[in-house]
Amino acid sequence: MDRFRDYGAEHLTMKLGFSSNAFKRFSLEQCIPLISQIGYSGIEILCDVPHAYPPKDLDVNKIRALLSKHNLEISNLNSFTLYAIKDTYHPSWIEDTSDLRHMRFEHTKNCIELASKLGCRIVSTEGGGPLPKKSYHSVLRSRFKKEMNALSQFAEDQGVKVLVEPEPGLLLENSQDFLSFIKSIQSEYIRLNFDIAHFYCAREDPAEVVHGLSDFIEHFHISDIATSRIHNHLIPGEGSIDFKSVFRAIVEFGYKGFVTVELYPYQNNPVFAGAKAFEFLRRLILEL
Repeated sequence: MDRFRDYGAEHLTMKLGFSSNAFKRFSLEQCIPLISQIGYSGIEILCDVPHAYPPKDLDVNKIRALLSKHNLEISNLNSFTLYAIKDTYHPSWIEDTSDLRHMRFEHTKNCIELASKLGCRIVSTEGGGPLPKKSYHSVLRSRFKKEMNALSQFAEDQGVKVLVEPEPGLLLENSQDFLSFIKSIQSEYIRLNFDIAHFYCAREDPAEVVHGLSDFIEHFHISDIATSRIHNHLIPGEGSIDFKSVFRAIVEFGYKGFVTVELYPYQNNPVFAGAKAFEFLRRLILEL
């Protein structure tokens, strides 16, 4: 893997990160050096088992020292999944039961506090949650907005922004859903985690959406998707997304943050997947 050090982040015009959620068969301490060795300059830390679930007794100083040793920044804290309690989406922000919504709220607060301790300024979360079989969208939207507005004050006090991530099948699926939602939020501490693959699955042109949502974007997730547009993350370059147009749009609006590769389906060989993605993106960025 040493050969990937030749393509270190200092040679890139855009910062690339890799999500630890591809390394769920490794400890956080194990995946930090591996992600660095590939060449990434950032790591997105999974705030769930087995990496950094906040109620777990985490040695923050040890994590910070390890990140420093391997020259990695934290690109984002990912608080989307909640396997520590239930599953990928549950408990969600729009559960019918207030106790379940409270679990999601408290988890996100814990992640915000962890971000503050780690020196990270953003935490991503789900776009509301999966829609119940019997529901009124207006009720669910109101519920989600209420939770986000309540959370925003705590986020502002901690100096950490909460980034909502739209996804097909959730309350917020596409760009119009997000724009409708964000109009009712009274804080600049609720913003957007732009998952390129998710907008593509929602049958939108990600490059156009970048321009339309640029006022709210604080972080990007990247993976590829097949021509079917079925939501299954592929290594960038192995699907049908036109990343050149997307990255041009990102450059045009002056984005300076991280683009984080998210390849959680590749648990069997995350190093291979991460390295292949890095090489594809390195070439793409150098051609811009």
